[in-house]
Amino acid sequence: MSFEASISPITETDEELESLLSDSGIELPPLLPAIAFATGDLSFIPSDIQLDPSKTLEEQGGLTNEEQSAIRMRAIEGLKRLRDNSVGRSSINNKDIQTIKSQFESLNYICSEEIATAVYLAYHLEKPVLIEGPPGVGKTELAKTTADMLGLSCIRLQCYEGLDESKAIYEWKYGKQLLYTQVLKETLGEVLQGAKGLSESVKKLQSFGDIFFSEEFLEPRPLLRALKEKDSCVLLIDEVDKSDHEFESLLLEILSDFQLSIPEIGTVRAKKDKKPIVFLTSNNTREISDALKRRCLHLYIPFPEAQLERQIVQARVPKISDQLNNQLVSFIQELREMDLKKVPAISETIDWAKTLILLHSETLDAKLVRQTLNVILKFQEDIET
Repeated sequence: MSFEASISPITETDEELESLLSDSGIELPPLLPAIAFATGDLSFIPSDIQLDPSKTLEEQGGLTNEEQSAIRMRAIEGLKRLRDNSVGRSSINNKDIQTIKSQFESLNYICSEEIATAVYLAYHLEKPVLIEGPPGVGKTELAKTTADMLGLSCIRLQCYEGLDESKAIYEWKYGKQLLYTQVLKETLGEVLQGAKGLSESVKKLQSFGDIFFSEEFLEPRPLLRALKEKDSCVLLIDEVDKSDHEFESLLLEILSDFQLSIPEIGTVRAKKDKKPIVFLTSNNTREISDALKRRCLHLYIPFPEAQLERQIVQARVPKISDQLNNQLVSFIQELREMDLKKVPAISETIDWAKTLILLHSETLDAKLVRQTLNVILKFQEDIET
């Protein structure tokens, strides 16, 4: 369904839609049902009801007030996505740090100005960002949210001990090479037809080039795929501290020059205006080398303060009441002050909030905490503390 569909304007009560249309810069009349069609999921509407995009919501037949409200919310959600995705890689130049921060919030990623500043600088300085901090504070989610904000794909490389170039950069399609070798063997007589002696046969074979080590036989892995992306991308190198020191050396070329050297082919470079935005994450399980750190901007994400954590929970679990939000965040903050084997991170706070909503809880009590403590504490000795 296109935005050009002819629909009567929305009513004066749809102030949020009018504001979103203005903010998004969409020069179109406020076409609420068309926007809902184009950008939202309307599968919740019974299949026997056929919406007419040429009519307003009030003129649609068979729609209850709840269904009209739901369509209106889908339209608002769709416009928010349009507004957020309209940033684009080329238009981030016109966005300041506060705008990036607010766009993150619209995608339910509540961040500090330091985080928004790091993303802003990473783009303009064309430098990777090394994000350090305890597990579960939103390091990986930052890269994914940045990709959503810019409308780019996110290519992820999960690091682990023993990771090498065949899994991170490229490897050859050995099966295909063997198949082609068999074909060449069967047609060798035709290829060498007319050749006299070994020397002339070798020259004739060399005239075909080294096709077995060409891009046709190359299987790109995440790092190489990121450089070859036509429309740029966000490259996430996750938990780099779990890899070996030798693997860090493999990263230096792509982090400094956005290029990779393949001996059989040559150097593969990212397009000048399509360089990937690179995020590396580390849980500080070991020291990262100085050579890698020099090539990156540094960002440390700690556990959030209580006020920020309440905002995060509210964004991720909108059904939670203010009272329950305040109680569970206060409890989590107190747990982090204790000498635990693993203190709960933001991810556990969000999981706990979802659990309490699922159990229809309005307030915390001692019994409820004991029943659900395993959601936020992952070691039995911590639960027994």
